[in-house]
Amino acid sequence: EVFQEYGESECQFFNGSERVRFVDRYIHNRELYTHFDSDVGLYVADTPLGVPQAEYFNSREDVLERARAAVDTFCRHNYRGVTPFTVERK
Repeated sequence: EVFQEYGESECQFFNGSERVRFVDRYIHNRELYTHFDSDVGLYVADTPLGVPQAEYFNSREDVLERARAAVDTFCRHNYRGVTPFTVERK
Protein backbone atom coordinates (compact mmCIF):
# COMPACT_ATOMS: atom_id res chain seq x y z
CA GLU A 1 0.00 0.00 0.00
CA VAL A 2 1.09 3.55 -0.67
CA PHE A 3 0.18 6.45 1.60
CA GLN A 4 0.62 10.10 0.77
CA GLU A 5 1.31 12.65 3.49
CA TYR A 6 2.01 16.30 2.76
CA GLY A 7 1.64 19.81 4.06
CA GLU A 8 0.60 22.99 2.34
CA SER A 9 1.10 26.57 3.54
CA GLU A 10 -0.80 29.54 2.17
CA CYS A 11 -0.58 33.28 2.75
CA GLN A 12 -3.57 35.46 1.93
CA PHE A 13 -2.96 39.20 1.61
CA PHE A 14 -5.58 41.89 1.96
CA ASN A 15 -4.84 45.52 1.09
CA GLY A 16 -1.20 44.81 0.33
CA SER A 17 0.33 43.32 3.43
CA GLU A 18 -1.79 45.35 5.83
CA ARG A 19 -3.89 42.32 6.77
CA VAL A 20 -2.42 38.86 6.35
CA ARG A 21 -3.85 35.42 6.98
CA PHE A 22 -1.66 32.31 7.25
CA VAL A 23 -3.14 28.84 6.75
CA ASP A 24 -1.09 25.67 7.23
CA ARG A 25 -2.75 22.44 6.07
CA TYR A 26 -1.92 18.78 6.77
CA ILE A 27 -3.20 16.29 4.21
CA HIS A 28 -3.26 12.49 4.22
CA ASN A 29 -4.22 10.64 1.02
CA ARG A 30 -5.74 13.83 -0.44
CA GLU A 31 -7.88 14.43 2.66
CA LEU A 32 -7.36 17.52 4.80
CA TYR A 33 -7.20 16.32 8.39
CA THR A 34 -5.74 19.23 10.39
CA HIS A 35 -5.08 22.88 9.71
CA PHE A 36 -3.81 26.02 11.42
CA ASP A 37 -5.53 29.32 10.66
CA SER A 38 -3.90 32.49 11.97
CA ASP A 39 -7.33 34.12 12.29
CA VAL A 40 -8.24 31.39 14.81
CA GLY A 41 -4.77 31.05 16.36
CA LEU A 42 -5.09 27.30 16.95
CA TYR A 43 -4.86 24.02 15.07
CA VAL A 44 -8.25 22.64 14.09
CA ALA A 45 -9.09 19.00 13.34
CA ASP A 46 -10.96 18.55 10.08
CA THR A 47 -11.48 14.79 10.42
CA PRO A 48 -11.26 12.26 13.28
CA LEU A 49 -7.72 11.46 12.08
CA GLY A 50 -6.76 15.06 12.83
CA VAL A 51 -8.04 15.19 16.41
CA PRO A 52 -4.91 13.78 18.09
CA GLN A 53 -2.65 15.90 15.86
CA ALA A 54 -4.54 19.14 16.61
CA GLU A 55 -4.63 18.36 20.33
CA TYR A 56 -0.91 17.67 20.36
CA PHE A 57 0.00 20.83 18.42
CA ASN A 58 -2.29 22.96 20.60
CA SER A 59 -0.68 21.56 23.75
CA ARG A 60 2.76 22.73 22.61
CA GLU A 61 3.24 26.46 23.18
CA ASP A 62 6.40 26.48 21.03
CA VAL A 63 4.49 25.01 18.07
CA LEU A 64 1.67 27.54 18.48
CA GLU A 65 4.10 30.45 18.78
CA ARG A 66 5.89 29.41 15.58
CA ALA A 67 2.62 29.03 13.67
CA ARG A 68 1.26 32.35 14.94
CA ALA A 69 4.50 34.12 14.06
CA ALA A 70 4.38 32.80 10.48
CA VAL A 71 2.20 35.77 9.45
CA ASP A 72 5.33 37.90 9.88
CA THR A 73 8.23 35.46 9.54
CA PHE A 74 6.87 33.62 6.50
CA CYS A 75 4.12 35.65 4.81
CA ARG A 76 5.16 39.28 5.20
CA HIS A 77 8.83 38.33 4.82
CA ASN A 78 8.16 36.67 1.46
CA TYR A 79 5.71 39.39 0.38
CA ARG A 80 8.48 41.98 0.54
CA GLY A 81 10.72 39.74 -1.57
CA VAL A 82 8.28 38.89 -4.37
CA THR A 83 6.26 42.11 -4.58
CA PRO A 84 8.63 43.82 -7.05
CA PHE A 85 8.32 40.82 -9.41
CA THR A 86 4.60 40.14 -9.11
CA VAL A 87 2.44 42.99 -7.81
CA GLU A 88 4.39 45.98 -9.08
CA ARG A 89 5.25 44.47 -12.46
CA LYS A 90 3.95 46.44 -15.44
